[in-house]
Amino acid sequence: MPQRRRVIVDTDAKNEADDQYAIVHALLSPTLDVRGIVPAHFGSERSATSMLDSRAEVDLLLRLMGRDDVTVANGAEHAIPDAATPAPSPGADLIVAESLLASADDPLFVTFLGPLTDMATAILTDPAIVERDVVVVWIGGMGYDVDWSYPAIEFNLRNDITAANVVFDSGITVWQVPAPVYTMVSVGYAELEEKIAGTSELADYLIAQLVEFNEAHHGEPIESRSLGDSPAISLVLNPRGGVSRTVASPRFGVDGGYLPGAGHPVKVFDAVDVRYLLEDMFAKLRRFGRDSGGSAGSSGPIGSAPQAS
Repeated sequence: MPQRRRVIVDTDAKNEADDQYAIVHALLSPTLDVRGIVPAHFGSERSATSMLDSRAEVDLLLRLMGRDDVTVANGAEHAIPDAATPAPSPGADLIVAESLLASADDPLFVTFLGPLTDMATAILTDPAIVERDVVVVWIGGMGYDVDWSYPAIEFNLRNDITAANVVFDSGITVWQVPAPVYTMVSVGYAELEEKIAGTSELADYLIAQLVEFNEAHHGEPIESRSLGDSPAISLVLNPRGGVSRTVASPRFGVDGGYLPGAGHPVKVFDAVDVRYLLEDMFAKLRRFGRDSGGSAGSSGPIGSAPQAS
């Protein structure tokens, strides 16, 4: 049996402030073999160059970690135009290439912290990928059969509904973490300050950019944020660290709601082990700070947000 699980992280890293924690958690986990990071678009609502913004954020995180050994392959700059047309990218090519190495004993986990554009493109480019030992772990979609409201169409779904339908229709193995679950992975400013502040330049950046995002995008007083993308990593690290059920694969309507679909089995998580997720990540960040002497690479003053070079 392989000693490490192979994983690709597809991330709209500059969309909010939580992808950063998930990326770092994956790279600090010794049982994960991160085969590549794919910067993803996050629509045009916040930026006309969202994929490139994500790429710059990934590059910044790798610099703060002192990591020049990680493959980064850009994803698509926009959603797929329709259900038959891919949006080609080096990121989708990486997913296809790594899928060819997958086996029952050594599956490939492709974690999506944003839209499913690059997975849909991989499927449309190489339909045989759905028969390989590939697990798509997606943070996205509304809740199933729960009394819970989201202010609009769930964001990761909204940025490429067509791609989500391609993936869910395909029959590829899907683990889905919907909004009512991922929004419960909340951390407070005080917790972050007490657990990881001052341990490294990286940790201080993670805190600073989260606070700055809240200040820029929330009008009401706030001192917390959900690290909603992190379950994608914790579930690969600890597949038993969640409560799940199997549903028949749906289709997604234009309003983000569920419609009858192809009926393939989809594993939907109703809960994740948040205690394990956060404490494991905090412990690895503290250890990184000790092992790196508190810094790696070069950036601005601690507490500020360093800029990508």
